[in-house]
Amino acid sequence: MAMPPALRKLALTAHIASSVGWLGSVAAFLVLAVAGLTSQDAQRVRGAYLAMELTGWYVIVPLALASLLTGLVQSLGTPWGLLRHYWVLAKLVLTVVATFLLLLHMQVVDHVAGAAARANLSGGDLSHMRSPLVFDAAAAVAVLLTTTALSVYKPRGLTRHGWRVRNEGRTDRAGGATGSMAVPPARA
Repeated sequence: MAMPPALRKLALTAHIASSVGWLGSVAAFLVLAVAGLTSQDAQRVRGAYLAMELTGWYVIVPLALASLLTGLVQSLGTPWGLLRHYWVLAKLVLTVVATFLLLLHMQVVDHVAGAAARANLSGGDLSHMRSPLVFDAAAAVAVLLTTTALSVYKPRGLTRHGWRVRNEGRTDRAGGATGSMAVPPARA
């Protein structure tokens, strides 16, 4: 089902805004994680982990869910489809996995922030949990940059479903005659 142009642009704007917001907030989270791990100032460490918890639950998680939802709406309402092109499918898989891992990751953030709220963390306190926060945030930035690149470059390649839809479109035209299929628009 194709969306009218005005609705498609609104959905695209919402998807871009939530996706870019997700990437930016994860980058800020990464800075806080590095500051929390490397700073010698107990108050800065405490503040970093408390800010990470707030940023995670009230900015990153909502933006991740909004990006997933608006991406689904965008793919289902445009000629790109959800399962027709490998790049859309790859973005979907990366976004679903990243969102799932984010929700798991927030449990660790809650634990470290809780410890920071109760007492000042020293350099060695919870280091087995604090170091992965930096790695996980850096990996999330890399994944989100990958999904962004997929959106910009849109590598060619149809899935089996995409080929089936394309071939059905060719045979449905002009009483079964084979013709050229319109290429999806340059922007999704």
